[in-house]
Amino acid sequence: MAEMTYREALRQALIEAMEEDEDIFVMGEDVNKYGGSYGVTKDLADLFGDRRVRDTPIAEAGIIGVATGAAMAGLRPVAELMTINFALVAADSIINSAAKVRSMFAGQSSAPMVIRTVGGAGAQLAATHSQNFEAMFSHIPGLYVMMPAVPYDCKGLLRSAILVNDPVLFIEHAKLYNLRGEVPEEPYTIPIGRADVKRQGKDVTLLAYSAMVHVALDVAEKLADRGVDAEVVDLRSIRPLDTETIVRSVKKTNRAVVVEESWRSFGVGAEVATRVQEEAFEWLDAPVHRVSSEEVPFAYSKVLEQAALPSADKVMEQLREMRIL
Repeated sequence: MAEMTYREALRQALIEAMEEDEDIFVMGEDVNKYGGSYGVTKDLADLFGDRRVRDTPIAEAGIIGVATGAAMAGLRPVAELMTINFALVAADSIINSAAKVRSMFAGQSSAPMVIRTVGGAGAQLAATHSQNFEAMFSHIPGLYVMMPAVPYDCKGLLRSAILVNDPVLFIEHAKLYNLRGEVPEEPYTIPIGRADVKRQGKDVTLLAYSAMVHVALDVAEKLADRGVDAEVVDLRSIRPLDTETIVRSVKKTNRAVVVEESWRSFGVGAEVATRVQEEAFEWLDAPVHRVSSEEVPFAYSKVLEQAALPSADKVMEQLREMRIL
């Protein structure tokens, strides 16, 4: 095992995949010499050349449109969008083209492509650059959505995403790129659609994904000091969602709290809570609780932004309401 950052794990996954398959290429704004907005594609042009690491104009609809066409023609593009907020510009290509190819052509064609992008708030990027749209894109059949929380998952999930013969939206969190963790140096993959129990417990299940996994783990440590044993489940894959692991955990602990950074209404947390209610209702000792961002556009002000985001204190408050504390 080597210790590397979230950013380095993603970069290693790209290098390994590109060494193995010449049909894989990277495209996006400033991915060549500049190395991408967050440095994930640094030096890839030196390793693989300009033909396979292609800078594009600032034109997200064009980036995803070209990537979809390339994928249908037999290549395996990894397209980088600087932020998921800009995916709105490319939504038609993502939703009405890439995600529909296999179904509309009765399986005779597909779009094996990965759209790497960045989500999340907390970096003072203000209302239009701090949004979380995983719920919106996870609503779309034909599209995979993944959100890793740790370096180990970054490498393994990205390797798996590149191998899928359908489009994958791979959402990285802006605040996690410098997070360090142990990552195998040899190639490996992580099965898509499988959650990971980051911490075993028996008293309450904390369900989270992306940056909120670390909030949940922080809460679990605080609970341990008070004699409460929390289990932390990292969803990792939003579509498909690993209902089996979620339900198994809730049946063991009999209580669940979903922690998500996106807004509460019509979100991933609502879907997770519904599946628990449908498949583990008789095991619940309390309703499923949810902790999410305040339903407001994120402010540029650091104080206001932090006030709107979920936190360990807000999760603890929910646990008090559930009479766990």
